[in-house]
Amino acid sequence: MIIVLQFNHNHYPYPMSDTKINFKYVLATLAAVLFTWLLHEFAHWGTAEALGYTAFMSLNGTSFADYENITPWQHTIISAAGPMITLLQAVLIFVLLKYNRWNPYLYPLLFTAFYMRFLAGGMNFINPNDEGRISQFLGLGTYTIPLLVSVFLLYLVYRITKQHSLSWRFQAITLLWVMVFSAILILLDQFLDIQLL
Repeated sequence: MIIVLQFNHNHYPYPMSDTKINFKYVLATLAAVLFTWLLHEFAHWGTAEALGYTAFMSLNGTSFADYENITPWQHTIISAAGPMITLLQAVLIFVLLKYNRWNPYLYPLLFTAFYMRFLAGGMNFINPNDEGRISQFLGLGTYTIPLLVSVFLLYLVYRITKQHSLSWRFQAITLLWVMVFSAILILLDQFLDIQLL
């Protein structure tokens, strides 16, 4: 009897040369930051508009016309729209990276989703935002939902990191670029107040 072993290369770690940081990877990281932030804010804006409110979308925020009187329940729905689309993005990219060939240019979309929600969770110490407001509305305290979301996204990053044997150096450089591009986007929003919608 002959036994034939076949390896499923979908789960086999690819060589570290496939995870090198080059100019193309840095551009992919920039695109991931812009896409993640804008999609997140668009979800807030679109939900507010769908509920009949006049909303304005910037690079890092959604605001409402002064005359709008939003109910707490509807404000919670609008707050949840952004994190939900970011979680959906992360899960979709996780599935693509887990069950297909390794594609380093997709990875920043997963990492940025984690970083964005982790950063937002930290900002709850200053002023409750999306997950913090939802958590308060549900009577769970300010930090319960932000912590759960951050831990879940960190788990997705960890699983992909382990599956594809990503080095700490690769992770650290990815983190650095995501931080730099995120900071630039946030500062541009604060100082230039660019209204997109």
